[in-house]
Amino acid sequence: MTRAKDIMHEGAQWITRDETLTRAAQVMQMLDVGALPVSDDNGRMCGIITDRDIVVKCLAQGGNPDRATAGDLCEGTPRWIDANADVEDVLHEMESHKIRRLPVIENKRLVGMISEADVARHLPDNQVAEFAGMIYSTAK
Repeated sequence: MTRAKDIMHEGAQWITRDETLTRAAQVMQMLDVGALPVSDDNGRMCGIITDRDIVVKCLAQGGNPDRATAGDLCEGTPRWIDANADVEDVLHEMESHKIRRLPVIENKRLVGMISEADVARHLPDNQVAEFAGMIYSTAK
C-alpha cells in the first residue's frame, strides 16, 4: 500500500497567520516552493497560501505585501491528509476539492506536502491521467 508519506515532499514548513506576505514570499523562495500552510496562534493549520495568491489577491489589487498578512489571504476550510493515509485517499481529497497541494500531517505536526508533481512522479500513468482530468475539469 502506497501511503501519503511515501509520495510527499518532506521538509515542509508553515508560517503563522500574522507573518507578512513579503516574509511568506521570502520563505517560499528559500524553500523553493509555491505554497505554504498557515498556522493560527494555537499552532493549528488555518489555511494555505500560494505565490499566486500573493500576486493576484494582494499585488494586483494594489495591496502592500509588507502590511498584508498570510492570515488575510486564508479562505475556507484547510484541507490536509494524515501521513499514513492510502494514496487513494490522497487522490480523492485532492480531486474532490480540486486542490493541487495537500499538507501532510503526522502526530499533529506538518511533515510534508503533496503536489501535482509528487503525484506525477510517484504514481502510475493511469492514476496521473485520472487525477489530472479531475483537477482540471471545468464540469461541476
